Amino acid sequence: MTSERKFVMENIRRYLLKEYLMKETKRAGFGGLDIQRTPMGTRVTLTIERPGLVIGRKGGSIKFLEGSVERDFNFDNPKIEVQEVSNPSLNAQIMAEKLASALERGWHFRRAGHSTVRRIMDAGAKGCQIVISGKLTGQRHRVEKFKEGHIKFCGEPAIQWMHEGFAVAKRKLGVIGVKVQIMDPDAKLPDDVEIVVMEEVVEEEKPEVKKEEKVKTEPKKEEKTEKKPHIDKKKLEKKLKKEKTKHKLSEEELVELEVSEETQEDLPEEEKEEAKKESEKEEKEEVKSNEPVKK
Repeated sequence: MTSERKFVMENIRRYLLKEYLMKETKRAGFGGLDIQRTPMGTRVTLTIERPGLVIGRKGGSIKFLEGSVERDFNFDNPKIEVQEVSNPSLNAQIMAEKLASALERGWHFRRAGHSTVRRIMDAGAKGCQIVISGKLTGQRHRVEKFKEGHIKFCGEPAIQWMHEGFAVAKRKLGVIGVKVQIMDPDAKLPDDVEIVVMEEVVEEEKPEVKKEEKVKTEPKKEEKTEKKPHIDKKKLEKKLKKEKTKHKLSEEELVELEVSEETQEDLPEEEKEEAKKESEKEEKEEVKSNEPVKK
């Protein structure tokens, strides 16, 4: 047998196994199949909505399935593992089976299609499409599509992120094919661009130390206060009396004399004491001068 025939026969055998397991686990909610060859044998992983129905009491039903897979499909030492579906509303195969069973029970195709789309989108899918084809209302074959959200039909995004499920509803007029396509909620498409806003690093504002402006303070020029000559009151009085008697003084001269008297009062105590001593000396000298000279 050529290598091409080997690949074809292997794929046919796997497809027949999938159809058999779908039929056996229909009541449990078949969600998908994964077959892996290992050194110890063949590992078959089933994703089921209700795993308890597949495992059975004390694992009886799963052992029966392992025996039939080894006998009918010639797989070496098959081991079946069962995984529970985390969110059945996002599994395309489970939703296709549920829609087909609703049509078999007599639901109108539009009501069944719209309710299924709403349920899938409420679960968080980015988009979904349902195609119902067959004798829906009469003898003539027709196709109805129900679509919402974002869908990819070709390319790498369609292969990577689109999940597809197919089921058949058997009615009196004939069979109706149900095809469900769901886009994964975590899908990252090529045209999805995220703009990252750079956070501005706010530096702590350091308190600015204000530089004290060096004010050039010019040294105050000490006002040279001329010391006014000390004038004794008693001498002034005597002089005033003599001058008044000798000749009459003018008014301006009298004012000057009075001003000189006022300034004398503003002098400090030390200067006042010195002035007193000088006045006393002058009095003594006058007294001596007035005394008659002894012959």
